[in-house]
Amino acid sequence: MTTITLEQALNDYLSMRRALGFKLAENGRQLVDFVAYMQTVDASTVTTGLAVAWATQPTACTPVWWARRLAMVRGFARHLKAIDAATEVPPFGMLPYRCQRVAPYLYSEADIAALLAAARALPSPQRAATYETLIGLLAVTGMRSGEAIRLDRDHIDWDEGVVLVWNSKFQKSRAIPVHPTTLDALRRYERIRDAHCPHPRSPGFFLSTTGTRLIAGTLRRVFARLVRQAGLDQPGRRLPRPHDLRHRFAVHTLLGWYRTGVDVEAHMPLLSTFLGHSNPENTFWYLSAAPELLLLASQRLERAERRRS
Repeated sequence: MTTITLEQALNDYLSMRRALGFKLAENGRQLVDFVAYMQTVDASTVTTGLAVAWATQPTACTPVWWARRLAMVRGFARHLKAIDAATEVPPFGMLPYRCQRVAPYLYSEADIAALLAAARALPSPQRAATYETLIGLLAVTGMRSGEAIRLDRDHIDWDEGVVLVWNSKFQKSRAIPVHPTTLDALRRYERIRDAHCPHPRSPGFFLSTTGTRLIAGTLRRVFARLVRQAGLDQPGRRLPRPHDLRHRFAVHTLLGWYRTGVDVEAHMPLLSTFLGHSNPENTFWYLSAAPELLLLASQRLERAERRRS
């Protein structure tokens, strides 16, 4: 680097990307480490060899993680190329790997009922109401769990019957319409919460027993406990996650469309909007995640082929 330092260039790169809506929390941490590595080897220009050497430093990690680290440097290197022509951008295909998406746990109606019953059995009335309502909201809206715990009191429009999600992934915001019964459940929780916590320390809608906003780590721990109490921890199977409730919402929506003859492909952008996806292709993955959906899709395709013939 001749005009600015790598540290300055990294700050500019992260600031620019974050201004476009990318959070880059992990990228920021990793690229700071990469810049420190460049200083350790007394190098000021990024080369493919240095990028690969840094990416594969944690020898105990998987090839997937090495490839992810190299991809982070690749993006930074493309930015640097405009500043330092000697910069080498690591080509695609280096450190190849095959990424397999984790198969979601598709909750049945009985599974959801068991989870809600386990939540109601929590010893604290406020905590019981919090987790029962939160799990129910995730199941019927397809929200990300992080979006739910970031909800504030004024993010629910009671008159219009929508839940407002502000500045979520990629800084996207959206309004999620909810059924009147969901609004009733949210109002019941609001009354219980305010009765047990009349002077909250946070504007959050879902509160802990100390009046603070719920945090993701606590939600994951409590949810894992509820899964076990509900009897969903089957031997040899991955424990269900809160995120799998999002898959359930998508799958049930698609099943309903197929069964009622809706033009699913035409409606996919609507489902993508509800889920907060930036691209409908991300939503189409849910189709391959459920055997019942694949069956319905294949049956519709067969009927269309018969009509054409």
